[in-house]
Amino acid sequence: MGKTIAEKILGAHCGMSVKAGDIAICRVDFLMGQDGTFPFAIKAFGEMGGKKVFAPERIAMVIDHNSPSPSQEVSKIHSGMREFAWRHGIKLYDVGCGICHQLMLEENVLPGMLVLGADSHTTTYGALNVFSTGVGSTDLAAAMISGKLWLKVPETIKIVLNGKLPPGVYSKDIILYIIGKIGADGANYKAVEFTGTAIKNLSMDARFTISNMAVEMGAKAGLMEVDEKTVEWLQKNRTGNAIHWTGIKSDRDARYERILEYELSKIEPQIAMPHAVDRVVPAGKVKGRRIDQVLIGTCTNGRLEDLKIAAKILKDRKVHPDVKLIVAPASKKIFLQAIKEGIIETFVRSGAAVLNPGCGPCVGTHQGIPADGEVVLSTANRNFKGRMGNPDAFIYLSSPATAAASAIRGEITDPREFV
Repeated sequence: MGKTIAEKILGAHCGMSVKAGDIAICRVDFLMGQDGTFPFAIKAFGEMGGKKVFAPERIAMVIDHNSPSPSQEVSKIHSGMREFAWRHGIKLYDVGCGICHQLMLEENVLPGMLVLGADSHTTTYGALNVFSTGVGSTDLAAAMISGKLWLKVPETIKIVLNGKLPPGVYSKDIILYIIGKIGADGANYKAVEFTGTAIKNLSMDARFTISNMAVEMGAKAGLMEVDEKTVEWLQKNRTGNAIHWTGIKSDRDARYERILEYELSKIEPQIAMPHAVDRVVPAGKVKGRRIDQVLIGTCTNGRLEDLKIAAKILKDRKVHPDVKLIVAPASKKIFLQAIKEGIIETFVRSGAAVLNPGCGPCVGTHQGIPADGEVVLSTANRNFKGRMGNPDAFIYLSSPATAAASAIRGEITDPREFV
């Protein structure tokens, strides 16, 4: 019987052949935590009697959820992270470097790796053919000490996406559409393999968006195979590093829990309505809904391609006077390139507030907490009640194109009107 990508990667990291349902004690390639989770891992590390980490060069901590610090208490937490990083020789991405998942893509993860992150959207790296998954802070601490962690080998769902996307429809619309069909718990503890002509036609930035939100249907990992675009992206973005990697493909006779196929040539821009990611409808169904704030950025849609899409719509236009538009690039590298290409100037001239790279407004720690009753349209991955810091606000999710078009009109707008 053939094997899936998940079975192959986990098998390679436990040194034996495994199948779905097996328990595997796996060697890990890289570990990551951010300032909302790593402090708890530091505490657990001490409680477990940890004296040193297994491999400092394979661990990174990122200050991104509260970047820069919004309070004295958070500053104390950041100080503790810096001290731990210095003491153990761990790489620290400090204030302004960017969002953890984008930084892992830019500098740390490669095809075929097993990567654990103390953040649920660690699934993002699956688009690079990495088995990457979110874990709790205690599990992260155990792996920091031992270099290993046990995992149950997941069943795999294969999702085949075919068809050419219509103008004005993007990868965010694809993943929202799928989540709307499968449901928020439709892939619980399953690996998902995304494939098909629609995936092949997407850029790597667009693919990252899809793998990022695999966890929003409960998936343990959101995997894609290596192709020419993957190789080109690695060559462009990881130059100067002596990198060695092997792409992992599923076997033709691999056994899947199920196979789902979707034809995307006629889908419309999608919107996830409050307060659940799987409450998805075509944008036309909520067209005209008044909005108070728009957020473009996050680990889902803060990459250069996303900013370009939004800036193209906002060019020579103004944000509606009743709307606050917040833009946050996903990393310093992206921020600098967006400045170089005039994208940031376009945002500023349109009336947007451009923030340093970070997660603040998405997770509701600072930099854009909505008022009671306010309606937010966000390119983030979650719209749970209270997600952006106020349980009495209403969050809708969309693509950067829909967000930009809506910011101009002051209401939810079909971006195809601007294409």
